[in-house]
Amino acid sequence: MLGEIRRLNRETRVQYALMFIFGALCIGVAFAPLEETIRITAVGTLFGFTAGLWVSHLVQVLRRAADANRADVGGVTGQ
Repeated sequence: MLGEIRRLNRETRVQYALMFIFGALCIGVAFAPLEETIRITAVGTLFGFTAGLWVSHLVQVLRRAADANRADVGGVTGQ
């Protein structure tokens, strides 16, 4: 598993690390002994960061796949 992570590009590793950090913080704050409104606000914010990073990562992966597909199609048709 570590070998697979090391083969990823730096941008993807940073995204995964941030998703892990914000996800762990989200879980930690959910069980923290804080006032309910503060806890709800903090968990919602941290979850929003985590979800935003995840969506950003998916868009990046799809863009790379589309670019690779376009390059493959262009190479086959000679364009």
